[in-house]
Amino acid sequence: MAVCHTIIVDPRTQKFNSSSPDELALVLGAKELGYEFVNRDADKIITVQTPEGILKYKLLNVLEFSSARKRMSIIVRDL
Repeated sequence: MAVCHTIIVDPRTQKFNSSSPDELALVLGAKELGYEFVNRDADKIITVQTPEGILKYKLLNVLEFSSARKRMSIIVRDL
């Protein structure tokens, strides 16, 4: 939930910009469980703060939500 989304952090205000309220709700829910989305940078590196420490992933591909598949998927590489 903290990784599979298209939310972007506004660099000026540090607020989340989401294309869907569902995505925002899932990211905030993951934060409540201890997995906080920190940032996705220009190099498509996703940073997540966990109880065990910081995790980083390279975003390789996004399969956008579609009504036919009824889901969104991403492909990442652990850094």
